[in-house]
Amino acid sequence: MERVIGLDEIASGERRSVFVDDFPALVVRIEEQYFVIEDVCSHDGQPLTDGPIEGCAIVCPRHSAKFDLATGKAICMPATEPIRVFRTEIRDGAVWAEL
Repeated sequence: MERVIGLDEIASGERRSVFVDDFPALVVRIEEQYFVIEDVCSHDGQPLTDGPIEGCAIVCPRHSAKFDLATGKAICMPATEPIRVFRTEIRDGAVWAEL
């Protein structure tokens, strides 16, 4: 497991680009929950970086595919495949993640 970001480096409703095991990833904070997802849309391979957050989901900024932040499940078309979600832990004042 690797440290990806300090808890004080991200506010609720924000996201930060990081790398986990050499994969581009996003850390998304919603209230006191932290999600770490691969920063690639399963539909067209483009980054999700600037996609809007709706509840507990992220929307791809290109074609509006939507993914559950907790499970990676594709919620709506055009995506049919999930995105990768990293296992996370909160410890030592930081978010830690791994595949």
